[in-house]
Amino acid sequence: YYPNYYKQDYFIEVTDDVFEALKKADRKETAYRERVRYHKAYYHLFSFCEVKYNALNMAVILTPDKVYENKAAKEQLYNAIHRLPHKQARRIYAHYFFGMSLKTIANAEGISIPAVHYSVYSGLRRLKNI
Repeated sequence: YYPNYYKQDYFIEVTDDVFEALKKADRKETAYRERVRYHKAYYHLFSFCEVKYNALNMAVILTPDKVYENKAAKEQLYNAIHRLPHKQARRIYAHYFFGMSLKTIANAEGISIPAVHYSVYSGLRRLKNI
């Protein structure tokens, strides 16, 4: 495992847990090398190649046009949410942006779950019209 430091072979007895951890690390490294080979990502631009990382992890690389479109769409969405009544905007924001469940929102506001559901649903209808 450390060829640069040890010039002779040393055998050390380890526990099964350590052995499994070493085997798991070896399998991950082998899988990484296989992804590099499969995607032909042998090139490097600098010490850390973001293009190689994105190619191997199959992330979507956005063009400047797409970045601008996403930013414009988010701006439109936030502007539309600000045009909603305060309660609806707060509940939609909590549910969709913070990932809170309707039950959690209802408990926090001290109202029933159907009331929160109706508020979010009607707010979404208003957003669609806006």
